[in-house]
Amino acid sequence: MPVDPEIQSRLDFAVKIARDVSPFILEYFQNPDLVVESKEDATPVTVADKGAEEKLRDLIHTVFSEDGVLGEEFEEVPSKNGYRWILDPIDGTKSFVQGVPLFGTLIGIEHEGQALAGVSRFPALDEVVYAAKGGGAYWQIRNREPRRARVNDVPKLEQGVFCTTTMRRWASMGRQPTFEELCRRAKLTRGWGDCYGHCLVATGRTQLMIDPAMSAWDAAPLLPIVEEAGGHFVTWKGEATIYGGDGISVVPGLKDDVLRMLAE
Repeated sequence: MPVDPEIQSRLDFAVKIARDVSPFILEYFQNPDLVVESKEDATPVTVADKGAEEKLRDLIHTVFSEDGVLGEEFEEVPSKNGYRWILDPIDGTKSFVQGVPLFGTLIGIEHEGQALAGVSRFPALDEVVYAAKGGGAYWQIRNREPRRARVNDVPKLEQGVFCTTTMRRWASMGRQPTFEELCRRAKLTRGWGDCYGHCLVATGRTQLMIDPAMSAWDAAPLLPIVEEAGGHFVTWKGEATIYGGDGISVVPGLKDDVLRMLAE
């Protein structure tokens, strides 16, 4: 089934503006003069986060003025036509402020509440993964030609690579035994977290990424990307939604086993 032209035009634009805002973000990356502030929830924010979201909002409004926008840093603009853009200008700000390149610009596109397309761009790596429902997922590194993004399925956790964003959160949730069991069973465990970990699943480089806490702007592009790559993006309860408060990207062969472990 071909992608709806309205969705495809927005996805093409999202890929472009994610690339266009990267130079602005990189001006502040590994910059010793970068000032880091703390939000009310104690998470970090910088002028790069705020400035990048402002630029993205301005670009979207110029072309799709009737569309709504929900972003991490500023108030929501309601939609007038059912379309809504969901923005996280720098997902992985903690990595960003530490000078670690595993952060991404996330752009999700909804229609009538359904996450239908998304872009996850990694400015410091010059890498992007994007997808629209029914159109497949694509992965591009630097100036190479885009190629199809596909999961690398395995039937057992012992054959898979497990990633997670924060080890400390598992303990604070009282889920340390589950985390330790996942680590014990997985072939390899790594902390390649935030959106990068989810896109590693979509591009076949890992098999499982578990996030204990996610907002809609963290998850919006990941659901269509991972699904179109042949995997599953679900909550810890197994629901395919960006509004569950947590998230898992997983290959088909491990999904049931992982969800059983998380339910125990």
